[in-house]
Amino acid sequence: MTDTQARKPGLLGSLSALWLPSVFVVLWSTGFVFGKLGMPSTKPFTFLEIRYFIVISVLTMIALVTRAPWPPRRELWRIAVSGLFVHAGYLGGVFAALSFGVEAGVAALVAGLQPVLTAALAGPLLGERVSSRQWLGLALGFAGVVLVVHTKLALGLGTPVGMAFSTFAMLSITAGTLWQKRFCGAMDLRTGSIVQFSASAIVTAPIAIFVEGFPVVWTMNFIIALSWLCLVLSIGAITAMFILIRRGKAAEVASLFFLVPPTTALIAWAMFGEVLEPLSFLGMGMVVLAVAIVTRAK
Repeated sequence: MTDTQARKPGLLGSLSALWLPSVFVVLWSTGFVFGKLGMPSTKPFTFLEIRYFIVISVLTMIALVTRAPWPPRRELWRIAVSGLFVHAGYLGGVFAALSFGVEAGVAALVAGLQPVLTAALAGPLLGERVSSRQWLGLALGFAGVVLVVHTKLALGLGTPVGMAFSTFAMLSITAGTLWQKRFCGAMDLRTGSIVQFSASAIVTAPIAIFVEGFPVVWTMNFIIALSWLCLVLSIGAITAMFILIRRGKAAEVASLFFLVPPTTALIAWAMFGEVLEPLSFLGMGMVVLAVAIVTRAK
């Protein structure tokens, strides 16, 4: 093996370490925006149920064609619990918040508090060491998120119920990140995701059918939003997140969520005209600096 060949895996690994987190942040941010785009045509849990059905169908075909290994029976419940946190809890909370009038940027900002909670729990639950430098970055990111949220709420953007759903979503994705890292790190991403989405569909179906009545108006915006959320977000972004969790520490992966609020706010401003105030830009700058501090290599 030549020196060039020996260096190639390291180079590819370095490139992956750079582009995968960036792709994840952008893709994850679009979930709030496209959720808002399709929400006028349906109800939140009906939207999610249709999305689950499509994603399960696509992933099942991929798993069968690629002959992906299925999880052992003893691992199914752990994988299902992770799916309930990441999909049913987090996505259900976000979509419900959007349906109650919470802006896409505000919903993303509340979810952006996740890294603080993840870092606080990663030590006792996963045995990970969070350095003083990382705590400084997490505190700075928390302050930046609070600044932007306060500015948004001062304009009357958001309702108590909507904010409660946003908070529930943040708690769910925090629990999902920790659970996935602790119990599901070795799962096959194809078949494991099928289990996760199936568990979420079972929990969501009664709400969509009996509470919401399963209303759908098949507008072009809804079709575009549904297609993007199913193929790009549910498969692309979720897979990227699980790869990042498998490779790194939970606290470091969670810190990437600090970049989601400013990214979402910029996309929502371009698509929906959601307001960006001077203080919001200041808070976004604090968030970006926080991610640089938390994720910087020792």
